[in-house]
This record gives sequence, C-alpha cells and structure tokens, in this order.
Amino acid sequence: MTTAVTQPRSAPGAGSAGGPEKRPRPGLLARARRSFNHHWYAWAMVLPVVVVLAVLVGYPLGRGLYLSFTDANEANIGRTIGNFEVPSTYTFVGLDNYWDILSGKEGSFYPRLTWTVIWTASCVFLHYTIGLGLAMLLNRPVRGRSLYRVLLILPWAVPAFVAAFAWKLMYNGRNGVFNALLAEVGVAPVDWLGDPFIQKISVIMVNTWLGVPFMMVAILGGLQSIPRELHEAAEMDGASPWQRFRHVTLPGLRPVSSTVILLGTIWTFNMFPIIYLVIGQAGGTESEILVTYAYRLAFQGVRDYAGSASYGIVILSLLLVFSVFYRRMLTRQETAR
Repeated sequence: MTTAVTQPRSAPGAGSAGGPEKRPRPGLLARARRSFNHHWYAWAMVLPVVVVLAVLVGYPLGRGLYLSFTDANEANIGRTIGNFEVPSTYTFVGLDNYWDILSGKEGSFYPRLTWTVIWTASCVFLHYTIGLGLAMLLNRPVRGRSLYRVLLILPWAVPAFVAAFAWKLMYNGRNGVFNALLAEVGVAPVDWLGDPFIQKISVIMVNTWLGVPFMMVAILGGLQSIPRELHEAAEMDGASPWQRFRHVTLPGLRPVSSTVILLGTIWTFNMFPIIYLVIGQAGGTESEILVTYAYRLAFQGVRDYAGSASYGIVILSLLLVFSVFYRRMLTRQETAR
C-alpha cells in the first residue's frame, strides 16, 4: 500500500523560510514613471509653473546661496569690459560670512534685527487691530457701506512706490502737509525724515496706511462666515457685547487671523519700498531694516555680493523658522481645545 505524502501548501505571501514574503518596493524612478503615466495631464499643466519658478526663484536662490559661501565683491567678480573679459577671482570661504554676521563681528546685524522686529511687530499689530475695528464697523448695516468699503480699500490699490513718494511729500519739512497743519495750531515744525526716532514713527505710519485695507478685507470675510445664530444664542443667554466678541467673534476669526498675521509678518519683515523710498539715502542707516541693508551692500558703495547674499539667506532662514514655530503653536492651541 502506497501512502501519498502531500506537501503543505504555503500560505500566500510566505517565503522559503515560512515567513511573509516581502515584495520589494518600487524605486523612486518607477513611482515617478507610474505617477506620470496616470497623471500626465496634471504634470503637463504644472510644468510651465515649475519652469517659471525654477527660473525666477530657484536659480537666484541657488546663486545667492552659492555666493554666500564666497568672498565675492565688486573687485573680484567676473565681468566684461568692452572686448575684454575679466575672469572671476573670488574664493570659497565656507561659513565665514555667516559667522561674521551671527557672531556680531560684522557689527550691523543685531541692531538692524532689533529694529526690524520692532518695525514688523508694530506694523502687524496696528494692521490687525485697526483692520479688525473697521471690519466690524463695515459688517454692520450702515448707510453707504459699499462706498466706505471702496474708499477704505483704495490705499491697498495704490502701488507702494506711489504711496511712498506721496507720503514723502507730505513729510516735507518746509512745504509738507503735516507741518502746515501743525503751524495752523501753533506747533513748531517737525523734522519727520531727519531725526532717527521720528523717521521710524513716520515709516510705521506709512506702512500702517498701506496694510490696513488688506487686513480689513480679510477679516470682513471672516466675520461674514461666522453664523449669526451663534451671536443670537449668546445674546439670548445674557452675554455682553464684550463677551460675545471674546467668545464668539475671536474664535470664529481664528483661521483667518492666523493666516493674515503670518502673511503680514512676512510681507512687513521684507517691506523694502517703504523704508528705502520714504527715508531715502539721506536718512542715514539707523532706520534701515535687514532687507534694505542687504540691498545697500549689493548695489551701493563697494558692492559686497557675498555679504548681501549671506544676509538674504539669513533673512529667509529667520522667516522659515518663525513660520514653522508659529504654525506649530497654532496647532498646539487647536489640539488643546
């Protein structure tokens, strides 16, 4: 009698050793090829944007990062003079430029960083508080509300350089509007663009005038998205106007507020035209923010391209760190709730 021996059938996915068979994951190139085959139309639509960003953003950023590791300046940079081509002679210096900036050896970073932070915090605070107040007023049924909205949005529609020159004329020491108004009430004229402290107050006023409309429009949209039933329920429960504002309006505005404050901080931190055009070169360097100082290094006097590029990378790093920590802080607050 013959006994048939049946081999046990291996389970699906079992390997030769009895364990689960691990299929090799497709490589990055294979996954990219599969994605392109399935979504070729989306890739075709995105490609022009990628090319434009690579040319206008990627290459300048990469070039600036490379120059920040060198000692490139006006004397050793390559250039063409007539029919003669002068080769580049700058050398690689590693992290020396960053060390000079962050260690304080360069001497200009921390004073300008302090003023830049004060400038940014002051402007964003005024943008948000004034914009919130105007948005709450325009969110109420007021006669001529549409006209008020158009008039309050006008500063946002004016190009920044036009606004800067207009305010500079109003700040003129002899024929300016502000000193003329002060003279009418018997107050001595103010050197708006000469005194370092008054310079800073002046540019904050200009940037506040420019930035409030954006905040107002964004917050007004946020106010209109809050269900009216929440306010009515809070009012029926006996909540005061301040309590309704604190416990209904502000929480309802949190998504909009977090976004506009982040954008406003980034824009104000790099607000080049207001500082440069209003104060100008005659105002000294005490009112310069980081971005205007980086510009001066690259395009005025003995042009220090490496130093300017290093400042640009430091500014970018500061804004990236702030953005990451700001978003994480908001995420923790949402999770805690």
